[in-house]
Amino acid sequence: MTARLPVFPLATVLFPGLVLPLHIFEERYRALVRHLVDLPEGAPREFGVVAIQAGWEVAPAGPGARATPSAGDVTLHEVGCTAELRQVTELADGGFDIVTVGRRRFRIAEVDDSAAPYLTADVEWLPDPAGPDEVAELLAARVIAVFRQYLGLIRSDPEEISEQLPEDPTVLSHLVAATAALTVDDRQRLLAIDDTAARLRAELRLLNREAALLRQVRAVPVPLAELASPPTPN
Repeated sequence: MTARLPVFPLATVLFPGLVLPLHIFEERYRALVRHLVDLPEGAPREFGVVAIQAGWEVAPAGPGARATPSAGDVTLHEVGCTAELRQVTELADGGFDIVTVGRRRFRIAEVDDSAAPYLTADVEWLPDPAGPDEVAELLAARVIAVFRQYLGLIRSDPEEISEQLPEDPTVLSHLVAATAALTVDDRQRLLAIDDTAARLRAELRLLNREAALLRQVRAVPVPLAELASPPTPN
């Protein structure tokens, strides 16, 4: 079963449960926000966020520029996540500052660049975990331990390292994927994984890889000549 969804291409990956603030300045996406705000009470105010594989998220401006986005302007990844509109602030210039929260994953079946000022797509909803998973729970404990070690390498504030992490394996997998310093491609691969245990296994590999790189960088000695020389003015 498919559904029609407005699509917002971005140079980032959104995960379920994660907050995504956006500054809306292009007219086509202003129209999208106005459309969502005008929906009847109780209707889901959400749009699809899809990471850009190639191309640009901002439409060309100036004389001769096309006002309607074309599917040919950008190449999108197949899997995205809906963003639920939670807060809207209209600005004096007609733009908006909005706060959204990731809700549910989907796979794009077909993109339509002609039905609205912004891209729309027929999407298929991807499955959510159906109940407790003992393997995922065991992996979650390992991911928490490795993630804390990783945070210790990139953060200097002990309070940030000791912050409470979610115990739910699926929620944890999305949080780690969104907050670790990963590439868009790495995050996209994690978003596309349907099984929580498989996502956590992939995150263990990525976290161990990133931690090893960080330790290697810190272990590189600084030449004595650099320590003895005063800094060069810019």
